[in-house]
Amino acid sequence: MSDEGRPYHHGDLPRALLAAAIEVIEEVGPGALSLREVARRAGVSHAAPAHHFGDKAGLLTAVAIEGYRLVRQALVDAAQQTGDFREVGVAYVTFARTHRAHFEVMYRPELYHADDPVLVEAREAASATLYGPTTELTGEAASGALAGVAAWSLVHGFATLWLNGNLDHVVQGEPEDAARAVTRFLALRRR
Repeated sequence: MSDEGRPYHHGDLPRALLAAAIEVIEEVGPGALSLREVARRAGVSHAAPAHHFGDKAGLLTAVAIEGYRLVRQALVDAAQQTGDFREVGVAYVTFARTHRAHFEVMYRPELYHADDPVLVEAREAASATLYGPTTELTGEAASGALAGVAAWSLVHGFATLWLNGNLDHVVQGEPEDAARAVTRFLALRRR
C-alpha cells in the first residue's frame, strides 16, 4: 500500500522510482533529493526507495548509471550519423540540456557510490566514447587521449556554463548553435 492507503501497481517499481527521482532532481537539484519525496511521487510506501536502492546514494548511483549509458548512446549516434567530431561535442551539449538531472548527478561522485561496479563500467564506456580508451597512455595514444579530454573539457564547460545561466549575456540563441560555434576552435587545433 502507498502512504495514502491506495494500492499501487508498478510493472517495474525501480524504474518508476528512478523516473520520480529524475523529476525531483529537475525541480530541486540532486542535493535536495529525498527518498520520501521520491516515494510520494511514485505513489509508494516511503520504504520502497530504500528497499530497491539502499539509500539516497544508491538511488543517485542508478541515476548516474543511466546518465552514462544515455550520453554514450547519444555520442555514438552523433558520430555514426554525422561522422563529424564537432557534432559529437554538440550532442554532448544537447544531452546536458535534455537530461539535466542526469548531467547534474553524473559528475558529482560525492553524491553516489562511485565504486559501484555497474557505474564504473558505464562511466568507462562513456569515457572511452568521449576520449578513447586510457589503458596505454604513452606516445601518440596519450596525445590522442589528451586531445579528447581537452575537447570534452570544452563542451562540458560550455554545457555547465550554459545550464547555469552564465553565458546569457555572451551567447544568444540555441545552445547547440552556440556549441557549434565554440567547437570550431577544436577543428583549428586538430589540423
